[in-house]
Amino acid sequence: MPFNGEKQCVGEDQTSDSDSSRFSESMASLSDYECSRQSFTSNSSSKSSSPASTSPPRVVTFDEVMAAARNLSNMTLAHEIAVNENFQLKQDALPDNSLAGRVKHIVHQAFWDVLESELNADPPEYEHAIKLFEEIREILLSFLTPCGNRLRNQICEVLDTDLIRQQAEHSAVDIQGLANYVISTMGKLCAPVRDNDIRELKATGNIVEVLRQIFHVLDLMKMDMANFTIRSLRPHLQRQLVEYERTKFQEILEETPNFSVTKTLADLAKKEMNHGRMKAAHKIEGKAKMSKQESVRNLSRKDQGQGALDQTTEWIKESVNEELLSLSETALTPGAENSSKLSLSPTLVLNNSYLKLLQWDYQKKELPETLMTDGARLQELTEKLNQLKIIACLSLITNNMVGAITEGLPELASRLKRISAVLLEGMNKETFNLKEVLNSIGVQTCVEVNKALMERGVPTLNAEIQANLVGQFSSIEEEDNPIWSLIDKRIQLYMKSLLCLPIPQKCMPPMPGGLAVIQQELEALGSQYANIVNLNKQVYGPFYANILRKLLFREETMGKVDASPPAN
Repeated sequence: MPFNGEKQCVGEDQTSDSDSSRFSESMASLSDYECSRQSFTSNSSSKSSSPASTSPPRVVTFDEVMAAARNLSNMTLAHEIAVNENFQLKQDALPDNSLAGRVKHIVHQAFWDVLESELNADPPEYEHAIKLFEEIREILLSFLTPCGNRLRNQICEVLDTDLIRQQAEHSAVDIQGLANYVISTMGKLCAPVRDNDIRELKATGNIVEVLRQIFHVLDLMKMDMANFTIRSLRPHLQRQLVEYERTKFQEILEETPNFSVTKTLADLAKKEMNHGRMKAAHKIEGKAKMSKQESVRNLSRKDQGQGALDQTTEWIKESVNEELLSLSETALTPGAENSSKLSLSPTLVLNNSYLKLLQWDYQKKELPETLMTDGARLQELTEKLNQLKIIACLSLITNNMVGAITEGLPELASRLKRISAVLLEGMNKETFNLKEVLNSIGVQTCVEVNKALMERGVPTLNAEIQANLVGQFSSIEEEDNPIWSLIDKRIQLYMKSLLCLPIPQKCMPPMPGGLAVIQQELEALGSQYANIVNLNKQVYGPFYANILRKLLFREETMGKVDASPPAN
């Protein structure tokens, strides 16, 4: 996880000990000569990654903004392919009951009805059919590798449209024979998963329906080929991801100083591309043509006084302020060593910033620019973690209240955990009533505990204990609930320990007390979280180091922090 811009390999999920050493040396250098005024004002650091400067705003053209948006889209796609093993392209099927779906069905049906009427005419009209075979030929040729010359020549010879037109003029064309050849060739080129589709094509008797299904299967084959290409490129992309993503990110910052504008345009372009809507794309272009100078003025005015990474800077600055406050309180504690200098660890600051992402409000709060490619994954992890926190709280309350009488019943704890997990599914939705669900879990817990006690011939829980148990379950959602706060602190401690390890998968930190019920899930979630963090550090380490130098130097000049030089 170096901060020195060295090229790294992403083939390993976690950094090695040498990587951690270089990272520590790089972060320690922030308190040495690199933190001098000369390093902050020199051109050696990335100018685009620094907080706002007093220089006048640079004029940004609309073309530069759109180029940056394309770079952001490409960077996001490459990142998703590299880190998401399950990433694949899927056909965008329109709902049958939607207006667009009905229009598409009507238009397609009209086309095939016209083709059928032409082929059934006397004499038959083959022009549309010939054009279809010409399109089929191009699609089949696109599946071939550069060395497939023999099959390429065969396809071009059999599906020679000039020859087919001459045969059609003399009523000697064999449409069914051409379709059979196409199906046979598709069987040679398709993936095994399409064998059933090929058999169904061979069993179809109507030539129009055969052509219709040929195009359907060809669309599936094109998607299969695209996903195969993605799987083939993934290992190569993983090895080059750190350097590629860092380079692309730097290009984006250099092309447009306002990252939010770039992201908005990239998201809009991606949305319109996914839905195939050209009207909105033309609207974007029209806005650009409407007043390029006005767009440039607006961008310049908006960027004036702001940094390219203002969200990232604020994200790190918040942790810096919290650490400074913590150090100040420690220094004022009676019995603490009286020191005029407070040392602040950049590594600790950055790790605390990452921990904030596990309590982030992803609906209302904008993510730092350097974490936008992992926003969906971080949000999913946060939602899973919130569910695990509640399960741990419920388990702790149950053990405290009825643990003595249910001791020796491990199957009961597992059953209660499964019930809680099922009822808490979807707890992050706005329509989810957490208090009502917690009450239901409490009632169900009492039922299960009484059932287990009856099986052992032990008296069941009285009404007072049951009411108390249900009440404590329902109170978990209340602000400053002591059980929730305790579990949250212990999970934060575990995650913090996880970030300090060079290879979390091979050496997991000890699990704090009270979390044994969610240990397996928490370790798996923690490994995913650490993978995201460590890769992010590798890619954006130089940008973070530059921001930290600025923030720590500023605090030093204000007398809030005086970083001591590292020992030689």
